[in-house]
Amino acid sequence: MPLPTSRLALLTSASLALLAGCGSSSDSTAGTSTPARVAVVASTDVYGDIVRRVGGDRVDVTSVISDPDQDPHSYEADPQNQLALSKAEVVVENGGGYDDFVDRMLKGGHNDSAQVINAVKVSGKTAPKGGELNEHVWYDFPTVAKVVDRIAAALTKADPSDAAAFGKNAAAFKAKLAPLEAKEARIKNEHGGAGVAITEPVPLYMTEASGLINRTPAGFSEAIEEGDDVSPRILQENLALFSGRKVQALVCNEQTSGPQTEKTEAAAKAAGIPVVPVTETLPKGKDYLGWMTANVDALASALAK
Repeated sequence: MPLPTSRLALLTSASLALLAGCGSSSDSTAGTSTPARVAVVASTDVYGDIVRRVGGDRVDVTSVISDPDQDPHSYEADPQNQLALSKAEVVVENGGGYDDFVDRMLKGGHNDSAQVINAVKVSGKTAPKGGELNEHVWYDFPTVAKVVDRIAAALTKADPSDAAAFGKNAAAFKAKLAPLEAKEARIKNEHGGAGVAITEPVPLYMTEASGLINRTPAGFSEAIEEGDDVSPRILQENLALFSGRKVQALVCNEQTSGPQTEKTEAAAKAAGIPVVPVTETLPKGKDYLGWMTANVDALASALAK
């Protein structure tokens, strides 16, 4: 039976009031919604992981290089990363010629407002007289601590409301760097002055902090890093380090391989000298702190043999 006009009007009014109330509730929720996360681009997953540890769930991080097979020295920008950099509020790069593609992409994306953190500049390190800068500063724990502080400051500027969280996370991260420096000091105390060989300069900050002497001919490691051929004379000089047992360990970058590095590793193994593999980017399933802990522990174990 049809409703009387008066009852229909009453129900219609109630329905409209209910809908209005729902709309009011939704607007209230929208007003208290979670603010957008800070957009951060890191040149490699090493710095990307560090940013995540400092920023927590308040950052949206893009790591341009996360594949161990990618070489930062020769990386070419792709449209997806170019877009991310054009929108980034904070950019973390290594600097020192390691990842120049970041500056090229920032310029190409016309992003002049991004806060750019250059780890080499933060470190204050410069090339030694007559030598070249070792740009692999993420193997230097005091530098990483400085970079962490700069990341916290940049995130705070981008998102002041979460400043306390950024500061707390940065302090917690730096506290976990201290045991790594203590491990290096222990190696220095037990094996200071021992000779080691390298294939590239990648681990030198770690070995130097551990009091170890790099006996590799400069021409060998520089040629390997640049992808150049090693002269027969320098190769033989390098191989003699192992046959003459002038070093106690070989620390090699396992992300680069070629005939000269393969001969070097074979010579070390033939002489019974431990080989310590390292990488430039995060191994699968590792975070920065776990990765570096494994590197320092492997170095200590090799020298103890």
